[in-house]
Amino acid sequence: MLGVAVLIIVTSVFSGFHLQLKKTFFQFSADVQVRQVASDQFGNMIGVPIENYSDLAERMSRVKGVKGAMPIVAGKVMLETQPEDADPQFDAPRVIGVDEEGMRKVSMVPQSMVSGDFDLSGNGLVVGYNFGRPDGLFRLEVGDRVSIYSPQSLKEMKDAKENGQALGILPEEYTVKGVFDAGQGELNDFIFCDLWNAQDLYHIDEDIAHMVWVETDQPLNLGPVTAGIKKEIGGNYHIGTWEDLNPVLLAQVEVEKMVTQFLMFFIVIVAAFGIASSLIIFGVQKTKEIGLLKALGATNVQVSNVFLIQSAVVGILGTSLGVGAGMLVLKYRNEFLGFMRGKGMELFPEKLYGFRELPSQIVQGDVIVICGVSFIICILAGLMPAWNAARLQPVEALRNE
Repeated sequence: MLGVAVLIIVTSVFSGFHLQLKKTFFQFSADVQVRQVASDQFGNMIGVPIENYSDLAERMSRVKGVKGAMPIVAGKVMLETQPEDADPQFDAPRVIGVDEEGMRKVSMVPQSMVSGDFDLSGNGLVVGYNFGRPDGLFRLEVGDRVSIYSPQSLKEMKDAKENGQALGILPEEYTVKGVFDAGQGELNDFIFCDLWNAQDLYHIDEDIAHMVWVETDQPLNLGPVTAGIKKEIGGNYHIGTWEDLNPVLLAQVEVEKMVTQFLMFFIVIVAAFGIASSLIIFGVQKTKEIGLLKALGATNVQVSNVFLIQSAVVGILGTSLGVGAGMLVLKYRNEFLGFMRGKGMELFPEKLYGFRELPSQIVQGDVIVICGVSFIICILAGLMPAWNAARLQPVEALRNE
């Protein structure tokens, strides 16, 4: 029972964790990201801006499974806060310039606002929850003003200094109009602004973008869509997917799930040894009864079946109770974590895992495999005691009594 319960709990939590990561990643951005690439002087492929991105988006819209596309300008900037009663704070976040209406169609960020609205009009800025946490370093709120220095502006000042010139470039002033919570720690480090503002920051024309986001109707099966896009636009583009946001983390969770399942099955094996030892003791205690059965004409198979049936009953009851216990724990998992959190024990730290609640997904196939393997192990545990009982000779059994 305990082995099955622990296996179901651990497997469901890892499955839920993996599924929640996938959902968070492909709902945060578009399903496919298309970048234009070119060879540098050393033969390495590097990203280059996409010119006339509207033509590229129109070509990709003809691919089966593509719902729409929009241009993106993204990159690192230098951000400086402007608090009234504290020292300014600095950071180098990744800013993404998007079309506000297009963003509402391809991303869950506009529906994940914890304060303010997804408003990029004027010099509006929407920041991730890590910048607006009450217990964080920045504590940005709606209405706060920040300064942003673009990489191009910083490079111009550096080049001017090297040439012996004094060049001062004022930063762009932005107003925080909203704070979003994507539900995952790393995604809350992003900042969104209007596409035109991002183009101004990076000193590029209005018809140029860094990449194009593509929304599809099958985010969990992108193979056919990416193949169709590659065939349509040619080989001078790099086609990425939402999995590229953090491929290492996704693979790590999947590997941890398999390793944990392998280790947890040893709990069931240990329980099987307990069942085997109990049946061996039962056989020793019932030696007289076994001798009487054999003397009355019971065959070796019939005597063996007595022990195998007992082992099967233990397996069925233990597996059933284990499934029930596992489902009960999964149902009240977050209530239990909240209770322990109130006692000062943080079993699932948000800062470490990026989720506020413990996710879970009960996969029917996993439960069937766990129950089936556990039951088979219980039956195997009864084979040795059944074989020992079947080998007893009636005379020897009665003489021992």
